[in-house]
Amino acid sequence: MKCLIPALLCFSQIASPALAQDSFRVELGRDGETIGDMRPVFLKFESRPLPAISPAEVARRYQRLFDSSDEPEVRIDALNRLANIRDRSGQDVGFSPAEEERVYREVIDSYESILSRGSFSGRLDELLYQMAKAHALTGQAEQSIERLKQLVGLYPDSELVPEARFRIAESAFSAGDHAEAESVYLTLIESEEQGPLRTKAGYMLGWSQFKQGPSAWERSARTFLSVLDEFLPTPESIRDVDQSSVDTIDDTFRVLALMAARKTGPGSLMAWLDTAPERHWAYLLFDRLADYYAIRGEFSESVDTNRAFVRYSPDHPMNALFMAQIAEVWERAGDLPRARAARADYVAMFSAPGKYDSLSNSDQQRWKRFSRRLADFYYQRGSSASKGGSYSKAREAFSRSAGYYEALAKRSAPSGALLRLAGDARLQSGEYAAALSGFQNAAYAEEEYGEAADAGWAAVVLLREGVDDIRRTPEFQPDLAALSVESERFAERFSDDPRLPGLTADLAARWFTEGDAKRALHYGEKTVANERASATERYPAWLTLAKVRQQQGEYGLAERAWKQVLEIMSENEIEGLERDAGASVRQQMATAIYRQGELAAANGNTEIAVDHFKRVGAALPNSEIATRGRYDAANALLKASQLYPAINELNRFRQDFPGHPLTEEVSAKLVHAYVASNQPASAATELLNAAGNAEDPWPLKLRAADLFHQAGETVNRNALYRDYLSAHSDADTAGQHLQMQTMRHRLMESVSDRYELQQELVDRELASPWHSEQTLAWAARSSMALGARAAASFSGMSLTHPLPESLDRKQRALESARQRFLDAEKLGGEQMRSESLYRRAELYRVLARDLMGSAVPTDLNELESMQYQMLLEEEAFPFEEKAIRLHSENHQRIAAQGYDAWIGKSLGVLADMNPGRYDRSVRWMTWALEASDDA
Repeated sequence: MKCLIPALLCFSQIASPALAQDSFRVELGRDGETIGDMRPVFLKFESRPLPAISPAEVARRYQRLFDSSDEPEVRIDALNRLANIRDRSGQDVGFSPAEEERVYREVIDSYESILSRGSFSGRLDELLYQMAKAHALTGQAEQSIERLKQLVGLYPDSELVPEARFRIAESAFSAGDHAEAESVYLTLIESEEQGPLRTKAGYMLGWSQFKQGPSAWERSARTFLSVLDEFLPTPESIRDVDQSSVDTIDDTFRVLALMAARKTGPGSLMAWLDTAPERHWAYLLFDRLADYYAIRGEFSESVDTNRAFVRYSPDHPMNALFMAQIAEVWERAGDLPRARAARADYVAMFSAPGKYDSLSNSDQQRWKRFSRRLADFYYQRGSSASKGGSYSKAREAFSRSAGYYEALAKRSAPSGALLRLAGDARLQSGEYAAALSGFQNAAYAEEEYGEAADAGWAAVVLLREGVDDIRRTPEFQPDLAALSVESERFAERFSDDPRLPGLTADLAARWFTEGDAKRALHYGEKTVANERASATERYPAWLTLAKVRQQQGEYGLAERAWKQVLEIMSENEIEGLERDAGASVRQQMATAIYRQGELAAANGNTEIAVDHFKRVGAALPNSEIATRGRYDAANALLKASQLYPAINELNRFRQDFPGHPLTEEVSAKLVHAYVASNQPASAATELLNAAGNAEDPWPLKLRAADLFHQAGETVNRNALYRDYLSAHSDADTAGQHLQMQTMRHRLMESVSDRYELQQELVDRELASPWHSEQTLAWAARSSMALGARAAASFSGMSLTHPLPESLDRKQRALESARQRFLDAEKLGGEQMRSESLYRRAELYRVLARDLMGSAVPTDLNELESMQYQMLLEEEAFPFEEKAIRLHSENHQRIAAQGYDAWIGKSLGVLADMNPGRYDRSVRWMTWALEASDDA
C-alpha cells in the first residue's frame, strides 16, 4: 500500500568520485522485532573538497612511511593522514579493513606513549580522535568514548568536537541511556551549523526521545517533524531524495506513525502538524499511519486516518488516492458494503467537473471503474429486489444505478450503451422523464451505437405508455403530440425499422380518437404506403382512414377504405377481432354508400343518388340501412319531381316492407306525389285509406274532402262533409268554425233541399264568437233566404174567422220572417239593410192589406158590418204606417249609401201607398254637396 510515496523510490545518483568526503558510517543494526529493538541507520555527511591529486598515490606513500618508520609520532601522523585522505576522497585507499585493525592494534601503545610524554608535534585533538577510533576498531568501546570525551573537554573548539559528541551520544543511545543521548544530541545540534551531521543528530535525537517512552513522545514528534522538514524542504525534494536518505526518511515516517497510533491516531498527527505552516509532505505521514493500521488489521482506524487527511487538507491533490485507499482497506477487511460505500464517496467527491478535471489520468480511470461497479451493483440489487417483491427498495436501487450510469456516460466514449442502461434503470425506478432522456441520448447522441434503434424505440414506448396512463406521474405527463414528435424522430433516423408500420398505425388510431383528422390521415396513409406493413398493421390503418374519411364526409374514399378493411379481414387472421367486427365494417361501408346517395340527392344528381341508395342493399342485404336506402331512393325521385317513378317506388316499398315503420310515411309521400302529379282523387283515396288506421282520422278525411272538392267529386266530398258535421256539433276554434261553415255552404250549393243547411249555417254563425267576412256573408244571405221563405208562408196565410186566431198565426209568421230579416241585417250589415228594410216593410204592408181584405162575419147587420170594417181599418192603419216608415227609411238611405234595387222597390211601393208624394217621374242619382252649396 505504498501508493502515496512513489517519489521516495526514485533515488538520486551517487556523487562523483571527484568529490572527496569526510565520511564515517556506523551501523547500529536494522529494525528489531519490538520497539525496544529498533535502531537507527546513520547517514553519510560531506565536508570540503580535496585538491585535484590522486588520493591512491598519496595514500600509498603514507602507507610506506608508516611501515618504514620506527618513530611513534611519525607513524601516528602517517596513519592520521591516511584516514583523512580516505574519508575526504571517498575512495577505498590505504589499508584494507583487516590491515587497518592490525595497524591500530599496533599503534595503541604509540598513542599512549605520546600522551604520557605530553609532547606531540601534531594536533592533540586529532590524536585523541584517532585513539578513539583505534579503540573502537579494536573493540574497546569504553576507551574510545573516554578519548572522545577528553577531546570534547580539552578542545571544545576543535572541528572534531561535533563528531565526537555525536559518537558519545551514539554510545549512550546504544547503552540504553536515552536521556543522556538526548542531552548530547541537543548540545550537538545547538552548537552545529546546518549540515549532514546536524541532520543526523536531529534524527537520532528523535529516537532518543522516543526510546524514553510516551512521556517524551511529544518532544520526539516535534524532533522527527523537523528532521523531515530538513530532508524534504520543497515539494520537488520528494522526487529527488538521495538514495542514502531513503531509509532514514522512511524510518522517520514510520516512527511518527507508530507514536500517533499509540496516542490518538490522526488527531495526534494533526496536533503535531498544526504547530507549523502546512507541510507539503504531510500526506505521506497520514498514509504511513493508515498503512500501519491496515497492516495490524485495525481497518476502521485506517479508514478514519485516510478520511482525517481529506478533512485536514480538503484541496490536496492526493485526496483521490486517500479516498481510493478507503475502499481498498474495506475490501481487504472483507467488508464489501463499506468498500462499496467508500467507492461511492470517491465517485461523489470527484463528480463535479472541476474536481474530476483535477484528477490524474489514473485517478480518472479509477473514478470510471468505481462508477461502473456501483452502477452495475445497484442495477443487480434493483433486479433482485423487484423479483422478491420489494418494489420500494428496487426503485431506490435502480435510481442510484441510473445516477452512476448517467455520470459515467458523460465521461465515456462511446456512451450509448451506458445511456441506455441509465434509461432502463430510470424506467424501473419510476423516474420516467429521466428515463426518456436516457433513451433519447442513447439513440441519437452517437452515430455508431449498434443498439440505437432499440434505445429510440424504448423512448417511443415509454411516451406511449405515459399517454396511456400506464407510466404516468405528476412529473411525467406526456401528450399525444409529444409521442408524435418522438415517433417522427425515430422514423427519420431509423426509416427501415420493421416496427414503424405498427407505430404509425397506432398513432393514426390515437389521433382519430383525439379528434385530429389531419394527423390521423397522415399516419394512416404512412402505414398503408409502407411495404413492410403486415396485414395486422394495415388493418387498423385502413380502419382509421375509413373512419376519418367517413367523418369528413368523403364517403367515396371511405367506401374504398372499408372495402380494404373487409378484404384484409377475409384474407388474414387478425388477432383480437371481435366476433361481429365484420358485420360492423359492412354496416359502415353501407353507411358510406348511403351517405353518397344523400350527397348526390342534395346536389340534384337524382340518378346517381338513386343508384347509390339501391347499392346499399347489395353491400348489406336485409339491413335497416338497405331498407332506408330503398325509401330514400323513392324520396330522391319525389324531390326531383320525377313523380310517376317516385309513386311506383313508394308503392313497391310499401308492398315489400309492409311492417316497417317507414311504411307509415309512404302514404303521406304518395299523397304528395298524387297531388303534385294532378291526381287529387287518388290522393284523397290514399288519405282515406290512411285515415282508417289513424287514431284521429278526421284531419286526413278533411284533407281528402278538399282533394275530392278539387277533383270535382262532389258526392264523395259531401259524404265526408256530412259525416264531419254530424260528428262535430260545435266548433272549438275560429278555424274549425270557418271550416264547418264552408262545408255547410258547399253542401247548400250542391243540393236542392237546403233549408236545414241554411238554418244551421245561420244559427251557428249567430252563436259563434268567431266570424269572417265570408261566413257572415253566407249566413246573412241564408238568413235572408230563410226570411223570404217565412215571408212567403206569411203571405200565403189568409185571415179567417175566428179572426183573432188566424191573425195570431199570421202575426207569428210575420215575426218569424221579420227576425230572419233582422238576423240577415245583423250578419250582413249595410249590404243587407236595404233588402231587410224593404222585406220587413212589405211584411207590414201585406198584413195591413190582408186585414183590410179579410171577410166580414156573415152574422152582422149592415151597420155592424160597417163598424167592423172600420175596426179593421183602424187595426190595419198602424201596420200600413209602419210599412210606409220602413220604406221611407230605406228611401232616406240614398243620401248616405246611394241608390240600389231594394231602395227602388221601396220607392215603387211608396208610390202606390202615397202617390201624392212619391208617384212622380224622377231620376235618382248620387251627388255630392260642394262646400259652397246652400243646400
